[in-house]
Amino acid sequence: MAYPTSMNSQVTDAVTQANVKVLGDSPAMALGNLFIVTSQALGNAAHNATTAQQQTNVTAQASMTEGIAMLLSVDTAATGKATQKIFA
Repeated sequence: MAYPTSMNSQVTDAVTQANVKVLGDSPAMALGNLFIVTSQALGNAAHNATTAQQQTNVTAQASMTEGIAMLLSVDTAATGKATQKIFA
């Protein structure tokens, strides 16, 4: 019950109830915002992990390709000559 004032008591009751509703909704809104921010952060972390794994796979494939190309580009005649000198 509102105290008697020069204003209409229905006006003060309405304002008081509006303030109570805002204060009552605040914890729910804060937790909702927390959940949204947390889920967005976890989504970003999962996306970053996936991107890093993809980039690592690309780098590993490129280095393997270069290594195989280097092995296959060695002249077999030069290898045979070097091996012959080692065993001779």
